[in-house]
Amino acid sequence: MRGIVYLGEGKAELTDALDVRAPSPYEVEVRMVAAGLCHTDLSVLDGTIPWPAPAAMGHEGAGIVEAVGESVTLTKPGDHIVVSTIANCGKCRPCNTGHPTRCRSSIGNRAEPFTYHGDPCSNFAATSSLSERTVIQEIQAVPIPDDVPLTSACLIACGVMTGAGSVWNAAQVQRGETAVVFGVGGVGLSAIQALAIAGASHIVAVDTVAAKEPIARNFGATDFVDASQHDVVDAIRSLFPFSPDLVTGPFGAGGVDWAFECTGNPAVLRASLEILEWGGTAVAVGVPAQGTEVGVPVNPMVHLDRTLMGVRYGEARPRRDIPMIVDMYRDGRFNLDEMVSQVYELPDWERAIHDLESGALARGVIQVS
Repeated sequence: MRGIVYLGEGKAELTDALDVRAPSPYEVEVRMVAAGLCHTDLSVLDGTIPWPAPAAMGHEGAGIVEAVGESVTLTKPGDHIVVSTIANCGKCRPCNTGHPTRCRSSIGNRAEPFTYHGDPCSNFAATSSLSERTVIQEIQAVPIPDDVPLTSACLIACGVMTGAGSVWNAAQVQRGETAVVFGVGGVGLSAIQALAIAGASHIVAVDTVAAKEPIARNFGATDFVDASQHDVVDAIRSLFPFSPDLVTGPFGAGGVDWAFECTGNPAVLRASLEILEWGGTAVAVGVPAQGTEVGVPVNPMVHLDRTLMGVRYGEARPRRDIPMIVDMYRDGRFNLDEMVSQVYELPDWERAIHDLESGALARGVIQVS
């Protein structure tokens, strides 16, 4: 079968020398139909996320169940599914208190269900959505109605869940609060529309690509800052001044309640902390290289109730959250189709990667099969 395999040292290839084993009792075999491209995929290629090679790539996908293990009860052959990247155990304390992203089994669970030229080949992020078939844990297979286009549904698997979940589950943004979202890609756009649904009064989108302003506003942004042309901290503080006469008041007063950093850039995370109002929170959503540090002034946090929060996968509860987002999409209350900038065929994967790197896409989707 065909798939994109990471070979190490920044190299990957489309190959037909990939195969996958049959599912074990609690596993599901999926024919992948569509896979969204995410900066996490780029992070594997450029070494930001170290991953052993060879590995079948991709982690944002949707498809159709082909076969199930003998003990599977959560899905059946023929089901259309979104593949959650969280392969949590479903049994531990975090899983049973509504925090599956904190399940110890959901990190470091690399497996080798594939072979590449007959040799063992690992999965990526428990998913490998850029292969024609994959094998996942049954808890990852979340059924959706057949009328939802899989080229749109695949985005929920990572980008949408991460962005929207960070707003709804982690931050729990309240009506009337103010927010800034750094990065207008799939994650950022999902955060923006989640903020609009939550009732945020002002939502500022920030990006270095000015052409992303229209889509940011269509998804709910009330303001846009072109980071290539403006000092971001000054521009945002001017939108949320302490008073008509002062942009920054005593002890740094003025600014926003929430800042969602979706780029993984440590300088942007530092800026997120600098634009907070008293009691504000910066939410680290984007993933930088391992070992990245950000210097944080402690006194403004201690004296002014400011917070830095890290969020994994939007603190998602996939078997609740994915159907909820699908229902909102079917009711016209959550944009998915509009987030897809372009659909590529699998042989065009290198062009899709190039377009993602250039910043030209909100989200690119690869038609896998």
